[in-house]
Amino acid sequence: MYRKRNVGGRPKMQNPSKHRYSFNLNDEENAKFLAMFEASGMSIKARFITSVLFNKPIKVIKIDKGAHDYIIRLTQFYAQFRAVGVNYNQTTKAIKSIFTERKALAFLSKLVSATWELVRTNKQIMDLTKEFEEKYLGGEVYHIYPNDRKDRID
Repeated sequence: MYRKRNVGGRPKMQNPSKHRYSFNLNDEENAKFLAMFEASGMSIKARFITSVLFNKPIKVIKIDKGAHDYIIRLTQFYAQFRAVGVNYNQTTKAIKSIFTERKALAFLSKLVSATWELVRTNKQIMDLTKEFEEKYLGGEVYHIYPNDRKDRID
């Protein structure tokens, strides 16, 4: 009885890349090439070179560490702000159920003034965030083309 042996190895590709080209760069050209490669964010130089040769756009997204930290802190602050809202609801329920109507009104008036202070603080945070987004983020994404032309995409 004849059994078919498993040859093993990698499966054959449909359209393998089997043509190789070699080129040399001087120091200046190499520095420019490496800068473009790093800005592209690609991890494989061969794919980067083919995309540049065949004029396929490469998306470059720059991550600003300061903006990233700001957004993380803003998210944490928002979570704390929500926690204050939950505590506010619990406090109003406790005041209504524990104290007499006269004392409850006195405590609630203090709570309302503290709430207005929170609203003013929240408004300032929203204004600062809007200013930060306009000034530093701007939502810019750039494409790198072979002739170093950069087109802004919003």
